Amino acid sequence: MDAIYLIIIIALFGFAISDLIIGVSNDAVNFLNSAIGSKAAPFRIIMIVAALGILAGVTFSNGMMEVARKGIFHPGQFHFSEIMIIFIAVMMTDILLLDLFNTFGLPTSTTVSIVFELLGAAIGIAIIKISRSPEGLTNLGIYINSGKALAIIAGILLSVIIAFTVGAIIQYISRIIFSFKYDRPLKYFGAIWGGIAITAIVYFILIKGARGSSFMSEDMIYRIKTNTGFILILSFIGWTLLLQIARWIFNLNILKFIVLVGTFALAMAFAGNDLVNFIGVPLAGYESYKTFAMSAMAHPDQFTMEALAEPVKTPTYFLLIAGIIMVVTLWISKKARTVTTTTLDLSRQDEGNERFESSFIARTLVRSTLSFGKLVKILVPEQIRLAVNRRFDRTYYRKVKKEQSISFDLIRASVNLVVASILIAIGTALRLPLSTTYVTFMVTMGTSLADRAWGRESAVYRITGVIIVIGGWFFTALSAFTVSFLVALIIYWTGITGMVILISLTVFLLVKTHSLHRKRDRQKQKIEEEFSVETQLNGENIHDKCRVTVGSTLSEIFELFNSTIRGLLKEDRKRIKRTMKGINKLNREVKDLKNNVHLIIKQLDDDSSETGPFYVQVMDYLREASHCLTFLAEPIFRHIDNNHPPLHQIQQADLKELEKEIDEIFHHTLKIINSESYDEVPQVIKAQEKILSRLAKMRKKQIKLIKREEAGTKNSELYFNIITETKSLLLHLINTVKAQRDFTIYTKENHVNPELLVTTLHES
Repeated sequence: MDAIYLIIIIALFGFAISDLIIGVSNDAVNFLNSAIGSKAAPFRIIMIVAALGILAGVTFSNGMMEVARKGIFHPGQFHFSEIMIIFIAVMMTDILLLDLFNTFGLPTSTTVSIVFELLGAAIGIAIIKISRSPEGLTNLGIYINSGKALAIIAGILLSVIIAFTVGAIIQYISRIIFSFKYDRPLKYFGAIWGGIAITAIVYFILIKGARGSSFMSEDMIYRIKTNTGFILILSFIGWTLLLQIARWIFNLNILKFIVLVGTFALAMAFAGNDLVNFIGVPLAGYESYKTFAMSAMAHPDQFTMEALAEPVKTPTYFLLIAGIIMVVTLWISKKARTVTTTTLDLSRQDEGNERFESSFIARTLVRSTLSFGKLVKILVPEQIRLAVNRRFDRTYYRKVKKEQSISFDLIRASVNLVVASILIAIGTALRLPLSTTYVTFMVTMGTSLADRAWGRESAVYRITGVIIVIGGWFFTALSAFTVSFLVALIIYWTGITGMVILISLTVFLLVKTHSLHRKRDRQKQKIEEEFSVETQLNGENIHDKCRVTVGSTLSEIFELFNSTIRGLLKEDRKRIKRTMKGINKLNREVKDLKNNVHLIIKQLDDDSSETGPFYVQVMDYLREASHCLTFLAEPIFRHIDNNHPPLHQIQQADLKELEKEIDEIFHHTLKIINSESYDEVPQVIKAQEKILSRLAKMRKKQIKLIKREEAGTKNSELYFNIITETKSLLLHLINTVKAQRDFTIYTKENHVNPELLVTTLHES
C-alpha cells in the first residue's frame, strides 16, 4: 500500500516539473512584455534580469504555500487517501488546461486554475463522503473552507477592475507630465520619477513581502517593519540622487533603468506569488506522505490530515530548485513567446494587422464611448482639450518607432511594470494568491486605453481581443472546477487502474498539443522568413523576396489544383479532404502576406516607394488565386462526400486534357518568374487563350449532355463550377505574372515612368 502512495508522490513531483515549465510559458508574458515591447534593452539582458528576479522571488513565496494546504478546504476532514486523490486530480487538470491555453497563445491565470481545481476536486471527494451521512449537502461547509475560497475568488475578480483602473489613471497622468516627446521633461523630473517608482517597488516587494521569505528571521522582519518610514525616505532620497548623478556622469537613460528594475521586480513578484500554483500541491502531498509515514496508524483510509493545517516552512532548496527550472524554461520555451505576442498585439501603440475580429459587444462599447466623447468635448473648454491633445501628439513617437520598431514607448513600459508589481506585491503581502496574469494584462490594457493606443481604426478589434481573453479566464475557472471534479471522482471509483489510464491520457494530450504548437510555429516562421517586417528593406530586397514568394505560392497553387482534379477523377474522398486542409493553410499564409502589405511598404525608402502599387497588386492577385482553389475544392468535396454519381466519361477525358494544359502553363509561368524572362509573357497569354477556348468548348459539351439527359443536376452544377473557377484561376495567374513583371521593371529601372506601367498593367 505504501508503495502505491510513494508512486503517487513521484508522479506529483513529475507533474510539478511539468507544471513549472508550462506555467512559466504562460506567465512569462507578465514580466517580459513591457521590456520586450519597448525594447528597453537587448533581449538577452532582459532575460537575464527576469531570471534573477525569479530566483530572488522564489525565496519570498514560502507564505503562499499555505493556500494549497488549507486555503480551499479543511484538511482535517479528509483522510490521507482522499487527500492524495485530490492532489493528483488537481495536478493532472492543471497541466492540461495551461498547456491548452499556451498552445493557442492565450494568457490565462495559473492562480485561478489552481484555486478552482482544488475546489472542484475537494468538493468531489466531499460529496462522496457526505452521501454516506444523513445530513446531506448541508455538511459541505465542514469540508470546504468556503470563506477563504470566496475571499480568494473575490480578490481575483476585484484585482481585474482595480488593475485596469489604476493602470489607466497612472498612465494618463504620466503622459500628461512627460508627453510622447519626453526627453526634455525627463531632464527635470526623470530622477524623481525613478525615485518614486523604485521606492514603491522596494516598499511592496521587500517590506510587505518580507514575512513570506524563507530566509529572513523573525527579528529581521520586525526590524524592517518598525523602521518602514526611515527605509522609504532613505530609499527615495538615495535613488533620486543616484539616478540624477548617473544621468549627469554616465548619461543614464532613467526610463530604461526603471523598466529593467520593474522587470526584475515583476519577475520577483510573479515567482513569490505564483510558485504555489506550480509546486504548492506537490509539496503539500509530500508533507502529507511524510506525516502518514511517521504515524503509527498504517491504514490510509483512516488517517486524517490535521497536520496540513499547521504552519510549515518550505525548505529553501526546494524553492531554489523550482526557480532554476523556471529560469531554464524562460530561456528555451517557444510557447512563452507565443503568449507574449498576444499581449503585445493588443497593447501596441499603432494600428496594424489585428489578430482578432470585431464583435457586437466591442462595436457597442466603441459607439457608446464616441457618444460620451462628444459630450466631454462640449463640456471641456477648447483650450484645455488642445493642451491635452498636444501631450498626446505622436509625431516624435512615430519617428522613434520607425528607427527602433517598438510596440510602445518607455513611459508606458515603466508604468506597466511598476503598477503591476506593486499590486501583485500587495496581494502577496496579504496572502491573497492574486492572478499575476489578470493584474499585468489588465494594467497593460488600462495603460493602452489611456495612451490612446485604441484608436477608431483598431478599437473594436482590441476590445474583442480583451473580451476573448477575459472569456477564456471564466472558461479556465469553469473547466478547472469541472475537470478536476470529474477526475477526482474517476480516480476514487477506479483506483490505481483509473489513475494510470488518466496519467497516460495526460501525457498523450501534452504530446499532441506540443506537436500542434510546433506545426503552427513553423507556419508562422515561414511567413516571417519570407517577409520580415523587422528588417529595413530596400527596393532590391523586396523585389527578391516578392519573386521568391510569388514563385513558391504559385507552385503550391498548382500542386493543390492538380491534387483536387485528380481526387475528383478517382473519387478519392480522403485525398480531397487533405487537399482542402492544404488550401486552408495556403489561404492563411497568403492572407497574412496581404495583411502585412502596409508594413512592408513603410519599410521602403523614398526612391523605391513607387514600387508599392505593383507590390500591392501582386499580393491581391495571389489572394484571389488562392480563393479560387477554395471555391473549386469545396463543391468537389461535397459532391464526393454525398456519394453523388461520378463524372461522365466525356467529362473525365476533357478534365485530363485540361490538367495537362494547366500543367504546361503553370510550369512556363514559374520559369518566367524565377528566371525573370518576361519577354516570354506573350507566349503564356497565348496558352491562356487556348485553355479559355477549351473551357468554352467544355461548357458547350456539358449543355449537350444535359439536353441528352446524360448529366444530372448535381453533375452539371459541379462541372460548371469547375469551368468557372478554372477560368478565374487562369485570369489571376496571368495578372500575377504581369504585375510581377511591372514590379520587377520599375524596381530595377527607376527611370521607367510609373504612370506608363500602371496604364500597361490595366490594359493587359
